[in-house]
Amino acid sequence: MTTRRALVVEDERTINDALTQRLRAEGFEVEQAFDGPSAVELARAGRPDVVLVDVMLPGLDGLEVCRRIQSERPVPVLMLTARDDEADVLVGLGVGADDYLTKPFSMREVVARVSALLRRVERAADLARERPVALTVGGVVVDPGARRTTVAGEPVHLTPTEFDLLHCLAREAGQVLTRERLLREVWDWGDAWGTSSATRTVDSHVKALRSKVGADRIRTVHGVGYALEVLP
Repeated sequence: MTTRRALVVEDERTINDALTQRLRAEGFEVEQAFDGPSAVELARAGRPDVVLVDVMLPGLDGLEVCRRIQSERPVPVLMLTARDDEADVLVGLGVGADDYLTKPFSMREVVARVSALLRRVERAADLARERPVALTVGGVVVDPGARRTTVAGEPVHLTPTEFDLLHCLAREAGQVLTRERLLREVWDWGDAWGTSSATRTVDSHVKALRSKVGADRIRTVHGVGYALEVLP
């Protein structure tokens, strides 16, 4: 089995060391960065399978680090933030973060989130090899084989998580999918992760997705979940 490589980007050494030790105990090869510029260089040279990056960093902040890393090659990114402000979260998701955790967090939850991100990458690769058919819902075309999306004929850039979320909704267009189901099928989380932070993750990604495909295309059923509407 191939050893997974992780890059931990956190300027607080105590937190960085704790994350690194836990991931190494889980079998990861881990590199550490304590500022933005070195994080970009280590990601370029080491080609990690997953990146954990704090938002507040010296040199370059975590948002710019994420943007630069993703511009060179797609890699799952778990963003760590001391703030749970919705605007900050949406900016992070907009520059390519796949998930986020608000401090303080447990190491158990970090490992669960990282593992879920990597399982989703493997699942996406398996799906692409199967050459699945593209789905058309109104003016939205979701091609899981090429992992491309168009809206009214125009290409739309989605992060890997946004694409998986849209694909999940498109498979049952018009039907309401609960947050719990989306967490299982998109994030690959078990029932143990049906926490308030988990539901906020779904809501934040839906909001980011709406900004790209159109707010009126995704219907909210309060207290339940979301549905992709069949619009022209």
